[in-house]
Amino acid sequence: MKILSVPKEDLNKIISVFNREIGRFVFFVFVLFFDSIYFSKNVTNSQILINILMLAGFFKMYFRSTPRVKELMIYAVILGFFGEHLFSRVLGMYTYRLENVPLYVPIGHAALYGRIFMFSKSSVVRKHHKAVEQLFAISIILFSTIYLVFFKDIFGFVMTGFVFLLLWKRPKDRLFFYAMYILVAILEIGGTAFGCWKWPNTAFGVFSFLPSNNPPSGISLFYFLLDVSCFFIYTQRHKIAWSRFKKI
Repeated sequence: MKILSVPKEDLNKIISVFNREIGRFVFFVFVLFFDSIYFSKNVTNSQILINILMLAGFFKMYFRSTPRVKELMIYAVILGFFGEHLFSRVLGMYTYRLENVPLYVPIGHAALYGRIFMFSKSSVVRKHHKAVEQLFAISIILFSTIYLVFFKDIFGFVMTGFVFLLLWKRPKDRLFFYAMYILVAILEIGGTAFGCWKWPNTAFGVFSFLPSNNPPSGISLFYFLLDVSCFFIYTQRHKIAWSRFKKI
């Protein structure tokens, strides 16, 4: 594995960046316990509290980010809001505990997007990006295969295949999307374990030939749509601004 050839000093820096940018978001997974079925039944319904905490975390990250990341985070919140209502409320792809779309979810999309963006753009990570990409790719293959074998997660395995297919000729995007895949998998495992949301036994609860685990392994494929949409809006907005600037 290429990661073994990375100098120890640089490897420690990569781990430090991962813990700083990704680890902080992973902490939020444990906060989801307060929106769990157990907590709501035995203590109280605290979804409002989680919304407030997530909003506070979002603004803290927002004001510490670069102008580009700030703009992308705003797009992610807006698109995440509409995307969640489409996939959850309209298409029935998954269902939240209270059959709504909690406020912390679209805000969480933006925070996740921003964290991964800053991790993938770190100088030491970019320096050894091929080694990190290979490590992430192997982890993803093992993860999706385990889900397929032990949980009959055909839906997730197929989506994982599409992830690799989409990135086959897009080497510059692999680091970002591989990191997103891993973080989304952690988030989904925590959220479904606490009962904050639930996935049906088959894809969309409709396609019986695509059995699904709760959650499916490759669900980050749909997060990619958010990323692509955010980037498209960003480039189009600045393309227009640049055209106006040239006319002036």
